Amino acid sequence: MTTKPKARKFRIKRSTPSAVTPSKAAPSADATDAPVDRRRPAAAEPAQRPARPQPAPEQASATPEAVSQAMRRPATPPGTPPSTPPATPPETPPRSGEVSSTTEVKGEQDIDAIRREGLTGRQLRMARRVAQKHGLAPTSDFDAVRLLRDAGIDPFQRSNMLELVVPQAGGAPGNDRVQLPQTVPAGGGNLPSTEVNPMERRMREISDIQADISRRRRRKMMLLVVRLMFFVGLPTIMGGYYFYKVATPMYATESQFLIIQNEGGGGLGPLGGLLPTQFANSADSIATQSYLQSKDAMLRLDKDVGFVSHFSQGNIDPIQRMDPDASNEEAYKFYKKNVKIGYDPTEGMIRMEVVAADPQVAAVYSEHLLTYAEERVNGLSQQKREDGMRDARVAYEQTVDQRRAAQEALIKLQVENGVDPEAVIASIRGQISSYETLLLEKELELAALMDNPRPNRAKVDGVQGDVRRIGVQLERLNERMNNATEGTNSLAQQAVSLQLAHADLAAADVALQSSQTQMEQARTEAQRQVRYLTIAVRPVASQSASYPRKFENTILTFLIFAGIYLMLSLTASILKEQVTK
Repeated sequence: MTTKPKARKFRIKRSTPSAVTPSKAAPSADATDAPVDRRRPAAAEPAQRPARPQPAPEQASATPEAVSQAMRRPATPPGTPPSTPPATPPETPPRSGEVSSTTEVKGEQDIDAIRREGLTGRQLRMARRVAQKHGLAPTSDFDAVRLLRDAGIDPFQRSNMLELVVPQAGGAPGNDRVQLPQTVPAGGGNLPSTEVNPMERRMREISDIQADISRRRRRKMMLLVVRLMFFVGLPTIMGGYYFYKVATPMYATESQFLIIQNEGGGGLGPLGGLLPTQFANSADSIATQSYLQSKDAMLRLDKDVGFVSHFSQGNIDPIQRMDPDASNEEAYKFYKKNVKIGYDPTEGMIRMEVVAADPQVAAVYSEHLLTYAEERVNGLSQQKREDGMRDARVAYEQTVDQRRAAQEALIKLQVENGVDPEAVIASIRGQISSYETLLLEKELELAALMDNPRPNRAKVDGVQGDVRRIGVQLERLNERMNNATEGTNSLAQQAVSLQLAHADLAAADVALQSSQTQMEQARTEAQRQVRYLTIAVRPVASQSASYPRKFENTILTFLIFAGIYLMLSLTASILKEQVTK
């Protein structure tokens, strides 16, 4: 958008209004606000504007309305004869200031429009030469095109171009010659132009490039489709054909079992048998799972029901068939593929799936494997039970021998002593105590008699005699007591030995009672299964084939080969890019 400039001062001669047409009037040198075309290339601007010659009479009579109509008229394409502008009656020209400002603005707009047309350098040079031939004074090549179009002259018409190389009419007779080679007369009619519109040539080149891109894209797409069909489609089709037509149907038999451990004790009172049972620890379940998946179980199963012979039958397809002379390692690979066992630690459940070509055979395999697992579970606690029974039996036998020895020692002491030394010592101590009491009484009685001034002599003598006799008896008893408590074979030593023998016998009785309790507990645990296998889901022969899963396996084949192709393609692209750098 261009804003109309406002001129503050114009100096235009009014004496010759018809000398220059409004469309060709140059701006005054004193116009300070005249617009300047800053987009005009520096090469196209002359250093100094030449003076414009007087236009032809027919051009000088052109009115501003005719000029504006010529400017609004679309540009004539190359090769089109110029059209004669309509004659319009002259009108009174507007004021000089308005004409100059409007003309300059419109001229700049026309030049900008001509710039956007994309004219070639050759066309612009030809336009300048045509303008000079017609007596115009353009300031640039684009201004030449504008002035020619304002004058109703097509600068790119062939007849105008040919006039540049032939003598003008009315020239000297001696100069009537052709300057360039001429194949047709000058007035030989309208011929097709050899010039090509740059826009059309550009559009044609773009169309060719687009067609070439489309052609290469179609070729690459076809090559991609061929590669995908060869590397992905063909293997997928072959895999689907195998799964649907060739693969032998396999039947799966599933079973589930638990390993239970009894936490109740049979000999721990009336509530011992009411304690709940719990799952065995994970080590037992993992050990059982490992055994069922071991080569030992495979060899035992092959020995019992013929595992290798079943998978070596001729009615099984070659991919799933086993070689009859296969080694144990190869047979073990088939065993791990067709016998799948999983353990869930949260539930304690062991799930087993056995696959075979015959559903009844698969059920038989499952039954035998469950039997092997039960034997293995029983074997896990058998050593512990045997060790417990052996230890309890040895301890019981030892306590029995100790009690017998203690009892024999007590009896031997009693036989050797003949009497009970403790009873004899107790009897002597009792006698001594009695005589001491009696002696104390007699001494008190004698003291009472002696306190009398004239005591009865007979009574005194009698009491003294009793005191003497009691003292003698006490001395005897004390001597006997001393003999009983002193020496190696005294009654005290015999009593101590007898007490030790009684203590040993009591300890032997307690140990024997404890050994009997342990023996009963060990016998109760041995009679029970501490860990035993409980079958939650028994194996049942399947009526329909479980493998192969035709659709799922076909899709999986497609995904595998597609992933391999994509990985190889990316690798090749990366390597190619690295090599070309």
